[in-house]
Amino acid sequence: MISITDLTISFGSIRPIDELTLSIDSPTHGIIGPNGAGKTTLLNALSGFVTPDGGSIFAFGDDLGSLTPRHRARWGLRRTFQTEQLAEDLTAYDNVAIALDHCGGDESRSVAEACSIVGLNQPDRFVGELTTIDRRLTEIARAVVGAPRLILMDEPAAGVSGAERSRLVELLTDLPDHSGAWLIVIDHDVELISSVCETTTALDFGTLVANGPTSATLADPRVAETYLGTSA
Repeated sequence: MISITDLTISFGSIRPIDELTLSIDSPTHGIIGPNGAGKTTLLNALSGFVTPDGGSIFAFGDDLGSLTPRHRARWGLRRTFQTEQLAEDLTAYDNVAIALDHCGGDESRSVAEACSIVGLNQPDRFVGELTTIDRRLTEIARAVVGAPRLILMDEPAAGVSGAERSRLVELLTDLPDHSGAWLIVIDHDVELISSVCETTTALDFGTLVANGPTSATLADPRVAETYLGTSA
């Protein structure tokens, strides 16, 4: 379980996360909300990229707030970004190998295994030569390699459409079973969230609007008004 209690983050007079208390108790969890809701800031706090003004973050009983970003990676926290963090002049395989070296690779999932899990069929190709979907799969393989416990994804379907999107949705749905890690996903694509995530949190201006089974969150009148833009 992921337990967030009274989390507060301020940037000057702006408070993107405001005394947020939240429990995540399913292996596939979505986070939705309008622009400025605090979604990416929350992932940054989980990753250790920002230091909260107050509150706590626990994952599976461990105090993540006491760990540096490097130690969180070795603990088993992984992150993918809306803007890819790949080295264009290296092969997909080498990009994944760098991630394994960073997070510690003893007695854990190999690079070849990670590429196989995500369906990356040509890992020997340079990233600059890859299609959009294969670049996304390389990013996900970087998250799966080693021994991940919690994978955070920010807009994983950005730029992906059609049959490739369906392939990505299937991969994300099965990822906890294949990787052994829990998955937290931010995406504006409500259909993707509904397909992939057992539970979902809706945020607005850094505060909790709704949290629970995805169908219940999406049906909440407050979510319809603040996020989906309709009145229930």
